[in-house]
Amino acid sequence: MNKKIAVLICIFFSVTSQCQNLKLEDIMKGDAFIGVQPVNGRWSLDGKKVYFEWNPNNELGLSTYFWKNGLSKPEVAPLNEAEFSKMDFKGNKNSDLFYYIDKGRLFSYSVKNKISKKLFQQSSPISNLQLGFEEGIVFFEQNDNVFKYNIKEGTIIQITNFKKGKATDSDTEKDSFLKNQQTELFQYVRDQEAKKKWNLAKKNAVKSDFPKGYYYGKNRFESLKINPNGNYATFRLTEESDVRSEKMEAFITADGYNKSFDTKEKVSVDNLVNSRFGIYNIAKDTVSMVNFSALSHIQDAPKYLSLYEKSSNKEKIDKLIAVTEPIYNQDGSHAIAEIRSQDNKDRWLISLNLEKGTFDEIEYQHDEAWIGGPGIPSDSFDSGTLGFLGDNQTIYFQSEVTGYSHLYIYNLNSKKKTQLTKGDWEVRNVTLSKDKKTFYLTTNTTHPGNRDFYKLNVSDGILQPVLTKDGAHEVSLSPDESTLLVRYSYKNKPWELFIGDNKKNTTLRQITNSTTEVFKGYEWRTPEVITFKAEDGTLIHARLYKPQSDKANKAAILFVHGAGYLQNAHNYWSNYHREYMFHNLLTDLGYTVLDIDYRGSDGYGRDFRTGIYRFMGGKDLSDQIDGKNYIVQNLGIETNKVGIYGGSYGGFITLMAMLTAPKEFASGAALRSVTDWAHYNHGYTGNILNFPETDPDAYKKSSPLYFANNLEGNLLMLHGMVDDNVEYKDIVRLSQRFIELGKKKWSLSSFPVEAHGFKETYSWVDEYSRILNLFNNTLLEKQSK
Repeated sequence: MNKKIAVLICIFFSVTSQCQNLKLEDIMKGDAFIGVQPVNGRWSLDGKKVYFEWNPNNELGLSTYFWKNGLSKPEVAPLNEAEFSKMDFKGNKNSDLFYYIDKGRLFSYSVKNKISKKLFQQSSPISNLQLGFEEGIVFFEQNDNVFKYNIKEGTIIQITNFKKGKATDSDTEKDSFLKNQQTELFQYVRDQEAKKKWNLAKKNAVKSDFPKGYYYGKNRFESLKINPNGNYATFRLTEESDVRSEKMEAFITADGYNKSFDTKEKVSVDNLVNSRFGIYNIAKDTVSMVNFSALSHIQDAPKYLSLYEKSSNKEKIDKLIAVTEPIYNQDGSHAIAEIRSQDNKDRWLISLNLEKGTFDEIEYQHDEAWIGGPGIPSDSFDSGTLGFLGDNQTIYFQSEVTGYSHLYIYNLNSKKKTQLTKGDWEVRNVTLSKDKKTFYLTTNTTHPGNRDFYKLNVSDGILQPVLTKDGAHEVSLSPDESTLLVRYSYKNKPWELFIGDNKKNTTLRQITNSTTEVFKGYEWRTPEVITFKAEDGTLIHARLYKPQSDKANKAAILFVHGAGYLQNAHNYWSNYHREYMFHNLLTDLGYTVLDIDYRGSDGYGRDFRTGIYRFMGGKDLSDQIDGKNYIVQNLGIETNKVGIYGGSYGGFITLMAMLTAPKEFASGAALRSVTDWAHYNHGYTGNILNFPETDPDAYKKSSPLYFANNLEGNLLMLHGMVDDNVEYKDIVRLSQRFIELGKKKWSLSSFPVEAHGFKETYSWVDEYSRILNLFNNTLLEKQSK
């Protein structure tokens, strides 16, 4: 026992550096200890400079830096240049002129002359800049309407006239009993009406070219977009949900008074609302709403409902859907769009006929769990990878139909679909070359934990490796596509920026050095990425940290990453960098640490992604137990000396482990944990568990709150009190369950100023000192018995 106390004193109070090199007080500083890595790398329009945000001197925040050939190291960009580099420039392929919006104003910029010119400014800001097919034509949005700006003529024309609310009597004549009665009884009224009609006829003899008003009521008016020719505008009208928002209380405030904040809407079938897609014909000044009832499978009911509904004669109705804004080819002759069912089990790609207000179905995708994967967002109102090739009639998109997200093309004229990439790996990111004949792809071809960079010509479909070194490559192409700006990291090497030629197996030149001397002073481990088989035969990847044999204490700790759909057993620098350093500290102390990519994690294909459908705390938890069994059987770990911890989804799994498999883990630390999925947010939870009103069984078996009576091991819960993601109320409700059930082997540590992701170093230190104390007290004390 005295030996254990001495170790704790060394760690918590840093009395002596001889105990170990790592101290919680240091590693919990995060980037202030590691060094702030560069982010948001981008090129100047002329391709002569790269810009990025960085903080190499540990200042209060990030600054914009630039680098160009001839500089020995990056330099701070002047403020105006820094802000200019962040603009979202729009320009045609071979044009010298680019357009951008800055603080609601429209500007042009000549790359050759390096001159910006203000084109438009009003008190009402503009947004949503779009280029027309004709050179010198741009469109922008202001107050929910589209304006056409002819740069050459200097003219601005409002081409839509959408209005919130309802039309007034002056806009539309409404018949009523009283109006008809007045007209019938009084000659005066009839005379006034006749005079009004006569004046109106004269007025309308000269037709106005100003668009009529179109009123969209109380709906959300969204995704307004003009086609490149300026002939049609499309939009989406979505009803407002009447689901109440949750409220959060803040206790530590500047003025001493509590403050309440709205946070999020809970998961509910009531969040599925009617959404319609409209087309405005500019020449005819008419609006039409597209009817999508002809979509295939639009009335198919999800299979899980058959578990609850016994009647087979239930009336079939169209699913509620969401249509994203169209994608156009260069001349606007083709428009394609993506449609999702709002329960996110169906995805359609369609070709729109804007003149007729009709569509042709191109592609139908279905997942009985939920649509998702790389290039296919899991939000039913978002659009995935979708665009046109250079021939203006072939589209590209991604699909998980083979079990892995791959790239496909489809010719609108021949109706031929071609799969461009194949294999048990995923296409992670897609960039199309300027001539629209070549793809640049980020993949995990060489290993699920790598991010490789390839070139693929549409003409031959051959993957040409450019960057395939172990680790992750985030690549930005120069404007002429000759040079690569690469953000690269490895398991024990944080992100840095590199420059290289765009060619096969290119050599990269490092241009940033971010890590601090104190960080470099420790020999950081390169955890081995191992695999083991789960109970159902699925191959599971995990990071393994092993102590030196003479220091091994035969105890182990399992770390459970958060987010669910996230990858952490990979070959690059982890978002969980504090946990990575903490695992090095634990390994120095003799612990074995296992960090598992459990079922539901990113990077391993569709079946792995959806392995938690209708049961969170099922396969994702059994993967943890299988991982524990692996290290017990192969690494000499004692089965009663294993702990588990994690945050957010990892905290949830920790709770499920302690409450549904109480014999497996001696102790657990659950951070910012979901305790009842019926109280979490709509989009994330509805995908995985459907809805509490329609699939209550999935929620009951997936929520720790229902298993509180099973607690046997030592449970530490930690939660920020101003967490607007997993709210503090979650852990309060579970605590009340423990109190009512008379459970004693639990404790709750609350952090009054912290949200979901902690900000303050002192909070991190306090939190992780408690976690370390838990494991030392519950896993190591068995040595002395």
